Amino acid sequence: MTFTVEAVYENGVLKPAQPLPLQEHERVQVTVQRAVSRVRQTAGLIGWTGSQEEADFVALSPALDPQESA
Repeated sequence: MTFTVEAVYENGVLKPAQPLPLQEHERVQVTVQRAVSRVRQTAGLIGWTGSQEEADFVALSPALDPQESA
């Protein structure tokens, strides 16, 4: 079985963002690939003419998140 899961590296340990469908003590092989932000994944889709830093700010800033201001 192969699946992809996001994880955070913290204090020397990879911590999955969600529970894994594994049995206790089950052996697995792990391949690590740095995550790419949604901004970089979708670059070019809206014809953005600003800088990458501006796009990151617009896409990721909590100040601009409509759910945060509700």
